[in-house]
Amino acid sequence: MSDNSKYLWWQTGVVYQIYPRSFMDANGDGIGDLPGVIQRLDYLKEILGVDAIWISPIYPSPMKDFGYDVSDYCGIHPMFGSMANFDRLLEETHKRGMKLLLDLVPNHTSDEHPWFLESRSSRNNPKRDWYFWRDPLPSPANGRGAGGEDLPPNNWLSCFGGPAWEWDERTGQYYLHTFAKEQPDLDFRNPEVVEAMLDSMRFWLDKGVDGFRVDVITGMIKDALLRDEPANPAWDGVEPFASLQHIHSSNLPEVHEIIRRMRALVDSYPQRVLIGEIFALPNAELVKYYGANLDECHLPFNFGLIWIPWTLEAVRGKIEDYEAALPPGAWPNWVLGNHDQPRIATRAGRDRARAAAMLLLTLRGTPTWYNGDELGMENVTIPPELVQDPPAVNQPELAELLGRDPERTPMQWDDSPNAGFTSAGARPWLPLAADYKQVNVARQLEDPRSFLNFFRQLMALRKSSPALTVGSYRSLELGSPEAQANCFVYERQAEDQRLLVALNFSGREQALGLSLPGNGTILLSTGLDREGEIDLSKFSLAPNQGCLILL
Repeated sequence: MSDNSKYLWWQTGVVYQIYPRSFMDANGDGIGDLPGVIQRLDYLKEILGVDAIWISPIYPSPMKDFGYDVSDYCGIHPMFGSMANFDRLLEETHKRGMKLLLDLVPNHTSDEHPWFLESRSSRNNPKRDWYFWRDPLPSPANGRGAGGEDLPPNNWLSCFGGPAWEWDERTGQYYLHTFAKEQPDLDFRNPEVVEAMLDSMRFWLDKGVDGFRVDVITGMIKDALLRDEPANPAWDGVEPFASLQHIHSSNLPEVHEIIRRMRALVDSYPQRVLIGEIFALPNAELVKYYGANLDECHLPFNFGLIWIPWTLEAVRGKIEDYEAALPPGAWPNWVLGNHDQPRIATRAGRDRARAAAMLLLTLRGTPTWYNGDELGMENVTIPPELVQDPPAVNQPELAELLGRDPERTPMQWDDSPNAGFTSAGARPWLPLAADYKQVNVARQLEDPRSFLNFFRQLMALRKSSPALTVGSYRSLELGSPEAQANCFVYERQAEDQRLLVALNFSGREQALGLSLPGNGTILLSTGLDREGEIDLSKFSLAPNQGCLILL
């Protein structure tokens, strides 16, 4: 049997993302906080068995983008608690044998960050060139638009709607913001910016934080000439941001040197990890963020399964392509959901969500799980008057497409008022799901066939199986053409342990036609209704079923 001890914790473990505003509110103000997370650590460790928690931003912030607009990289927002609360969270997490990762947001700060306040104060301020400040674009007439307005320096667009440039009346220049206008972009071509960000990372590493998930890591370097972005010929005419190809504002070659600096710092501390958010890049580009010498991200976040339709052709193709693209020695990773994308039970459908969970937790590499998905939580429809997410607020006509509130609603702990997320008299910052009295932790723990108990069994099998944690991967061709067109079957192996994962993506029973001799033993099925010995040559999958089989 393989020796897992030669692998690092971030290779064998499962990472669990906590969106802190929505996880657990301990003080009754309707917004989740750090004491609330501490209250639920035993759930994470004893009930689920996760190995690490990644917590979305908890820094001081005006909350124009719910914490992704940072005004102090080395503090804690009072809404979430105090630094003493954080220190206790770190201590209690480590006491339970789990790791704690923070969300680092280097691409931009809040416009209330002291760095930007200095930069904005005058054109001669020493921090002026920490951000992107440019004059209006010259025109044949007077540099003004037809209506007398200043023209931005280039055609770049904000992810949250409109131009990526905001006019500053006081100093008479534009500043760049890839996201909200309250989130000015830092210029990482300035070595002082790089050193300041490394100092911020060092602050948390010295405290004992186990690593970082780095937000928008591909965007830290912009084109030196700030050239216009070319039009996107494949644009469908819906989302304005997609009308351009963002080749000058993201994924530039020079960004890799900045990441190598971050990695060198992280590696100077024992057993730390650097995870990079790689946004919508093809696998050939994604894997470059491991570094030519595996000296950049330990794990460039692989969002391949988030972006695609939940069909066999798309899923199998994405997995095979990713496996083929990985450089030698690179450790794979997989993500099904997060705070920015629709929940997996909404995307795949509730009847397929269990098979999706089985897929994530049995593929080769490190899985990241989003809080609440272990209950089969779905997106919640947010009434227009309660929408809070900036892209949806700024572009109400695209709120249904761009809004991220539906996947950020409060965690459902029990069937009490407010689902046990906050006190009965409080108003949660986002509305609860209508089905929270049926879909919650307490109720599902009591139901042996619930999604939560299925997830727990799956986690336990993963943790106890070298084949699933560190074993090899290979997909199998099926003897039945119909099954090949509807089912995904792959093998995980670590020395003498061989496991088969069989997933039916169709709504019909499928006879697989496996060319494997002898019998196998079903360890777990998605419906928790099949177990025991089977004849592999005659094995069939029920509609939308997944099975984990010991060979």
